[in-house]
Amino acid sequence: MKILVTGTAGFIGFHVARFLLERGDEVVGLDNFSPYYNVSLKEGRNNILKSYSRFKIIRGDISERALIEKIFSDEKFDAVCNLAAQAGVRYSLDHPHEYVVSNIMGFLNILEGCRHNKVHRLVYASSSSVYGGNTRLPFSEKDRVDTPVSLYAASKKSDELMAHCYAHLYGIQTVGLRFFTVYGPWGRPDMALWLFTDAILNSRPIQVFNNGDMQRDFTYIDDIVAGVVASIDRKELDRCEVFNLGNHNSEDLMGLIGILEQCLGKKAKKELLPMQPGDVKATYADIEAAQKKLGFEPKTRIADGIPKFVDWYRGYFGL
Repeated sequence: MKILVTGTAGFIGFHVARFLLERGDEVVGLDNFSPYYNVSLKEGRNNILKSYSRFKIIRGDISERALIEKIFSDEKFDAVCNLAAQAGVRYSLDHPHEYVVSNIMGFLNILEGCRHNKVHRLVYASSSSVYGGNTRLPFSEKDRVDTPVSLYAASKKSDELMAHCYAHLYGIQTVGLRFFTVYGPWGRPDMALWLFTDAILNSRPIQVFNNGDMQRDFTYIDDIVAGVVASIDRKELDRCEVFNLGNHNSEDLMGLIGILEQCLGKKAKKELLPMQPGDVKATYADIEAAQKKLGFEPKTRIADGIPKFVDWYRGYFGL
């Protein structure tokens, strides 16, 4: 297939694009190489993708309407996988406009591109953040998600509503994926595992929120990629789908820190802090729907995934 993957210089987009290229698909990547975090990391991912003859990178932003219209008109895609977004819960507290521009206006441009160019399958990134203040665990797609606690979460729920509208009005098959705390090689520097690793190796204290009483459904990148690709490939899906993609395990944050300390051979200095605005105490994915419809079966425990990240991190920085 010929597939547009937005956000290919990002963490998940890079891994998805590489998997598709390895199996023989043609991938057009679109990324704005945002300075939200170190651009050299994004360039490094992009350099790997550029080694594939079936890969083409376009530098630009999904919020650029004229650019998106031209890309769709010129390229003629069999499917679209929209993984470009302004990420980060805490960043949204101080930079709200960037989330509306990228995650809402940009997503509208992608929907319009699919509508006017007869792209019948759109897979897009949502987030476990849409569950907001929900306290019933595990989180199910059947739960109400109208209590977001950050603008990032609200923007992702907006995407789901917009996708439903376009599926209903124009017959586009849309698949929204609620990712749960993704980690692994080539990960994001703004996420806990990277921040903790960097701080511990450099003898700085790690910031542990809610005094360490936090649980997260940490999901390894290879498992996420399997779910994304299944969402592109599976034939018998409803017109508008939303799936949780998580590890179906809610892990204590302190347990993750303990595994990381073992991998690094060094104890962490912990700075215990209160809960942060926009944050939630626990996430836990009910993955029954994804198991049934996508054949999604996460295989990687954090005891196996964290060492893989640490090995990559040491190699990347020559440690």
